[in-house]
Parts: sequence; structure tokens; C-alpha cells
Amino acid sequence: MNAPEPILANPAGACVDSRFTVPGIRCAGCIGKIERGLHDLPGVAAARVNFSAKRVAVSHSPDLASDQIIAALEKLGFEAERAEENPLARDDAETKRLVRALAVAGFGMMNIMLLSVSVWAGAQGISRDMFHWLSALIAVPVIAYSGRPFFASAAMALRYRRTNMDVPISIGVLLATGLSLYETATSGPHAYFDGAVMLLFFLLAGRVLDAVMRDRARSGISALLGRIGRGAAVVGADGSTTWLAADALEPGMVMLVAAGEALAADGEITEGRTTIDASMLTGESDPRAVSCGDEIHAGMINLGNPVRVRVTAAAGDTVLADIARLMDEAGQSRSRYVRIADRAARFYAPAVHSLAALSFAGWMIAGAGVHQALLIAVAVLIITCPCALGLAVPAAQVVAASALMKRGLLIKDGSALERLAEANHAVFDKTGTLTLGEPRPVLTDELDESGKAIALALAQGSRHPLSRGLARAIAQLGTQPATLDDLREIPGEGMRAHHAGVDVALLRPQTQAAGLAVDLVIGGKRHPIAFADPLRPDVAQTLAMLDRQGICSEILSGDRSAAVAPVARDLGLQGRGDLRPEDKLAYLDRLAASGERVLMVGDGLNDGPALAGAHVSIAPGGASDVSQQAADAVFVGENLQPVALAIGVARRTMRVVRENFVLAIGYNVLAVPLAIFGYVTPLIAAVAMSASSLIVVGNSLRLAGAARKEARQ
Repeated sequence: MNAPEPILANPAGACVDSRFTVPGIRCAGCIGKIERGLHDLPGVAAARVNFSAKRVAVSHSPDLASDQIIAALEKLGFEAERAEENPLARDDAETKRLVRALAVAGFGMMNIMLLSVSVWAGAQGISRDMFHWLSALIAVPVIAYSGRPFFASAAMALRYRRTNMDVPISIGVLLATGLSLYETATSGPHAYFDGAVMLLFFLLAGRVLDAVMRDRARSGISALLGRIGRGAAVVGADGSTTWLAADALEPGMVMLVAAGEALAADGEITEGRTTIDASMLTGESDPRAVSCGDEIHAGMINLGNPVRVRVTAAAGDTVLADIARLMDEAGQSRSRYVRIADRAARFYAPAVHSLAALSFAGWMIAGAGVHQALLIAVAVLIITCPCALGLAVPAAQVVAASALMKRGLLIKDGSALERLAEANHAVFDKTGTLTLGEPRPVLTDELDESGKAIALALAQGSRHPLSRGLARAIAQLGTQPATLDDLREIPGEGMRAHHAGVDVALLRPQTQAAGLAVDLVIGGKRHPIAFADPLRPDVAQTLAMLDRQGICSEILSGDRSAAVAPVARDLGLQGRGDLRPEDKLAYLDRLAASGERVLMVGDGLNDGPALAGAHVSIAPGGASDVSQQAADAVFVGENLQPVALAIGVARRTMRVVRENFVLAIGYNVLAVPLAIFGYVTPLIAAVAMSASSLIVVGNSLRLAGAARKEARQ
């Protein structure tokens, strides 16, 4: 099975992408309704709902205006507005409104319940009427205020002759309140103000919990972006410095980064050498030495000397912003489980309205009277709310994605978890995947301290990858560069200079047989320095974890077979080299035809087709843009362990999703007949419905520590 293409992919390049904030997205039914409705709009190529962010991404013709898309969303029953141009901006206004409404409902519920105690204790006549009127004075304004999120959503849906889950909720609350007012005005024995307010309280509690859970899943975005410096001292043409905020920085500007300062933009060091804390990108706690020509990124912290950095990317174009954007776009998917919840939620409104109407008619025929029949119909409306079913899939996926994110793996699509759980065969690229993709020198004792100082000075003058790797490795040893004269680079040959009157050079080897190496020449004597691309530090442990999970692993590489063979031998894997992109894809197709569910892990441009064609795919954070776009997930840092953790967490997630379906369906199987046969009051219905949603969310929250548990196994 091939991985789905990115929903906003536009091979023809004729479409533009727009994002809209839609606060009314509540469940799988909302997702399906929006995506189906927008897909039918002329000019829309694709539409995708991000459940956790409550946003809709639309790929559409330039001729289709954003206002037309907003109007289409409103006709579907959803208020919408253009999202911030920066998709990382967070809007907590809705959460704050829900919290205020919850606080008001909680205050009203406690006071009404206190007044109800006297009625339950047997108050009669005028005393009972007084307590009912006092309850009404509290309940009516509380319901009017705290019920606004539901009433507004229901009114919007009905305005366009549609229904959503808030319609029966609103009908139930209003009917319960109206019946209670009637009972109070006619000195009746029963009023259900406590049930109506309690229903709102628990519904709001569920929605606040849902909002908090979504914010928790997105908290990593704020944590990442919080590492970016707020601004930088920009050096002018006359040498003066001016402080500019991070969003005002532009490529080409030169920043003066002081010791202890966090970088506000990506850039290249133009003057100075220092050490930096790059742990938020690499996961490594050890400081890294950098000097002229080295690239450093926003969020890294300068631990040493002041340096000048030429800005190459700022604001939303930085590496950290790209990672945060990737996390923010990890939304709800069209997985098999989502489609099940979608179909169930689609039939919810007509089904529950029919059940309530049949219950009312049945009890009227049975002679129960209008009052009793209405109470039973209200209980049916309340107790059948599909909140638990709607949360069954997204709650588990959001919590699992958050757990993996903390371990360095970013899930781009919720359905990737489903496909990761099904994987039984892993295929790895070699360079940049099993290895770090950064050739590092093998420094021996034959090169003395003076030779290292000369090599460092020569290497710092070149931007060749091997020179930069050599300079970084020697600088990390604490060696200071030697003083050179007449430093120059000879194209195609290397670096030459003079040191204390002696000719020195850093040249390519005299023979191709030398492999990946450079020659340090001092006074005519050559000192070969070999390079090796080291394996990621935890490759063996990760492969062992995959083996325990029943995953068969092998290597597919475009490198020479002679280079692949020793790595495969050391890791105990089967390895194939000299493969072109089409060769890799054809091999994956053969595996899929034999029934294998293949996980592809690769980083290069030549891995793009295989990553897109695999059942599921993962790319390293340092992979090419093509590979990251094609992959379903991205891991950051030098460790490979997130790949194995992803498999374990995905399998746990699918178990929890199935449990959530059982809990949600089981609740309705038990509760609905009780409500229809009159054994449930509106108060009990409110408690039962809210409890089912909280149980599903609580069950999903068990996944919060899933990655930690998998790592211990």
C-alpha cells in the first residue's frame, strides 16, 4: 500500500494554499462534513481538517477568493476566519471563553444543587416553590451565558438547514429549562434546573479538557519557538549596531551574537570562533565548536566568544520554524478508524432526533402525558451525544504524537500511526540514515599538536565539506589554529600557505585508492588523514528493538556495494548497493506484493520515490526537503531510536483506539435503552454522557508515557 500523497500537493503548480480557523470543529463528523463540503466547491483541489489546531487547509484555484471559502464553511454550519499568516501563531481566545463559561456553570451548579437539597429532603408548598424560583433565578442567566458555545453552533447549523451534535444538546438543555420553568410557575413538584446546568458544566469540562489536550500536544511548538532569540544586534555598514526584533531580521544582515545569547535567525559565521549549545536541534548536550563558514541556526546558544553571523533565513523561514510548522500541521487524518467514526457521527443527528421523537410518541401512546414524555425525550437527546465516539481516534492520536514529539519524532499525519503499527519490514538507506552523513576525520597520534594546529588553520580557510569536518573535529580537541601566511585556495587541489617559512598545504590524495581522505603536507612531507562516516550511536540497539518487535530490517543504498557491505556485515543485515531511485521503489513494490508492510527510512533525494511509495516512511531531520516532504514522520538528533519507539507507540495507540471504540459504543448500547424506557432523568443523562467522554479522554491520556515505556523495553 502506498503512502497517501500530501493533501496540499500541487504538481501543476496552479493552486494556492489557504488556512482557516474553524473553532466549531468538535468531532469526526465535523471533519467529514467540512472536507466533503469543500471538496464539492468549484475551484477547490483539496481540503484537510487539522483537528488538534481546529484549522482547515485548502488548496484552491487563485480565482477562488478566501471570502468564498469562508462563506462555504458558514453554509456548512461553521464560523470561520482566515488564520494568521504565520501558522505558528496561537489563539487561546476560545479556550479562555470555554474556561469562563465552565467557571460560571460550576458556580451555578453548586448553588442550585445546594438549593435542591431542601427539595430532595421533602420541602413542600410555598417552601418548595421558593427554592424552585431561587434555582430559576440562578439557572436562567447561567444557562444563557454558559450555553452560548452550544447555542451559537446549533443556530449556525440550523440557519443553513443542517444539523450537528450541538443541535440535540441545545434542544435538550432548552427543553429541560422550559419544563422546569413551567413546573415552577405551576407549583409542580419537579424541576430540572440542576440537570440542565450540570449538563452544561460537564459538556464544558469535556471541551476544556479537549482544548487543554490539544494545547498540550502543541506545547512543543511554543517550547521550540521560545528558544529563538527575541532579536539581535545588527551591524551596519559603518560598523554601528542596531537592535532589531527577530521578525524584522532579513537575509543578508550581519548579527553580532554575544556570549550567552540565543540566535534569532539562521546564518553563517563570518567572523570569530566559538562553541554553541545545539541540543534543541541535535539532541546532543555536548557544546559544538564552530568557526568561519559554519552554519548555525535560530535557537542555538552562543556559549563562547562573540561572533558575527550573516543571516541566511529569518522569522518563519528558519529551521526551527520549519520544524514547528511541521508539528503544527500534524492534524487529523483520513485513516480507517477515522472513517469509521466519521460514518457513525454522520448518522448521529437524524438517528438521535428519530429516537427522541419515537420515545415521545411511544410514551404518549402509552398514556404517560406530555410532561413525562418530554422528560424522557430530553433524556434521550442528552444521553446519546456522540462526544465519546468523536474523540475515540483524535484523542489517542494527539496524545501519542505528543509523546513521540518529546522523544524527537514528529508525526506529520495521524494515519501514519496506524500504518506504523502495521509495519513488519524495515528498509534503511545507509548514508545519512544509518550513518550520520557527516564524514569525520580519523585523527591518530601520528599527527602531533603542531600538525593539528596547522591543519586547523588550513581547514578553516576552506568551505569544502571535508575541510569543515576536519576543522570542527580538531577545534573540539581544544587546539588553537596556527598562524599562516599567504593562505590561498587552489581550485581542484586544496589549500596552500606558509607557516614559519615552511610550505604547508591541505590537498586531496594523490591516488583515488586513498578513499575518503585528505593529505596534510608540511615541508613536502605528506600526512594522510582518513575520513569515515560514523554510524549513528545507537544503531545496534535500535535494530535490536525492531527485531524484538518482529520487524525484519535490511539496507538499500545508492552507495557503492563495496561501501555498503562492511556496514551490513557489522550490523548483521542484508545489504544492497548501487541502487538507483527506481530500483529502490521497484524492490519495495516487490516486498509489498509479497504481503510485507514496509517502513522506509531514508534521507537523500534519491530516497524520495521510495519514501512516498512505502507503506509508511520516516526521514531524519537533516534529510533533503524532498525526503522530508515525502515522509510520514521526521526524527531529529543523532539517535535512531525514535524509529523503533514510533513502532511501539503506534501499536499501543491502535490498541487504545480500539478500546475507545468499545467504551463509546458500549456506553450507548447500555445507556440509550435505559433512557428510552424512562429509567434515566435529564440529570442522570447529563452525568452519564459527560462521564463517557471523560473516560475516553482519560484512556487516551495513558499514552502520554508510551514512548518512555517503549524505551525501557
